[in-house]
Amino acid sequence: MAACGAVPGGRSLLWPRVLLFGDSITQFSFHQGGWGAALADRLVRKCDVLNRGFSGYNTRWAKIILPRLIRKGDGLDAPVAVTIFFGANDSALKDENPKQHVPLEEFAANLKSMVHYLRSVGIPEHTVILITPPPLHEAAWEKECIAQGYKLNRRNSVVGEYASACVRVAQECGADALDLWTLMQKDEDFSPYLCDGLHLSPKGNEFLFSHLWPLIEKKVSSLPLLLPYWKDVAEATPELSLLGDGAQSSLPGAQEVSC
Repeated sequence: MAACGAVPGGRSLLWPRVLLFGDSITQFSFHQGGWGAALADRLVRKCDVLNRGFSGYNTRWAKIILPRLIRKGDGLDAPVAVTIFFGANDSALKDENPKQHVPLEEFAANLKSMVHYLRSVGIPEHTVILITPPPLHEAAWEKECIAQGYKLNRRNSVVGEYASACVRVAQECGADALDLWTLMQKDEDFSPYLCDGLHLSPKGNEFLFSHLWPLIEKKVSSLPLLLPYWKDVAEATPELSLLGDGAQSSLPGAQEVSC
């Protein structure tokens, strides 16, 4: 059997990337049924979906680490889409949770700073999606707090102020906004979207994905499947199909139906 790589030639194949940057709601998004996992599944063979979620983080810390996650000249193409999804921790009440709390004006400034940084490293505003925190179900979250020995440390009305600031920053910067706080509360009882009053349940993950996908799809719709559809590989000389300019599918959007 010939060793892998024995046939020389072919251009390096760089996968386009979608970057998910956020707090625990992003970190947990690759769990079974998560919105990030659903996005990765939808974009298989078109994009790598990178999960850069950091449980418990706020925008003050996110602004510091963003340049460590992505920078100009890192040898990779700029992401085709970036989600920035913070606010659930920034909006914590200062008196009850001073470590995670970030004042509203600083929160907005931090979001704007991150969008501007991305632009400085070649990621234009129109590829960025700012996602607001979801609404807080106070009764459910209070049970979680009490179980951990705390008082209720968030209020839905305060979360709403941070959501409004997030939407405003997106408008000012020319980025897309997904106002999850408002959309979820169109249902009178939004508690089924949350597993503990703050984090997303399976239904909440599905809800987020259903509203995020149209925004992502606009940014990736022109991307073909990478490498040819298996039926299009030349049987006698597969190198011609797999190593040359024919490395992209002639059936954009085609799904493999056989292994």
